[in-house]
Amino acid sequence: QVHLVESGGGLVQAGDSLRLSCAASGSILSIKTMGWYRQAPGKQREEVASITQGDTTNYADSVKGRFTISRDNAKNTMYLQMNSLKPEDTGVYYCNALIKTIEDVTITLGYWGQGTQVTVSS
Repeated sequence: QVHLVESGGGLVQAGDSLRLSCAASGSILSIKTMGWYRQAPGKQREEVASITQGDTTNYADSVKGRFTISRDNAKNTMYLQMNSLKPEDTGVYYCNALIKTIEDVTITLGYWGQGTQVTVSS
């Protein structure tokens, strides 16, 4: 069993900052690429940022220069520092991780958290 739990969302004003966290727990052998996704009302889920096991990062054009993704492998935790927030950043933010578990070391599966709401008012 693997669980991903996001935290850190909330209601902020445009220009403010938030820091999201995603903690993975369970029978984890290793965590490969991790990523943050968001889904605004009436829109499809989109990738916001990702980070590989070797700390290579990738960002959506809409958040480049404002968001920073990072991870602490010792804690199985990923972060998203969001600065200069805009109303269009509003949505439910989900974390995703590709994880190899102790029960079956031959496969890597993708897991999702339950999401955390971020609302940016203008």
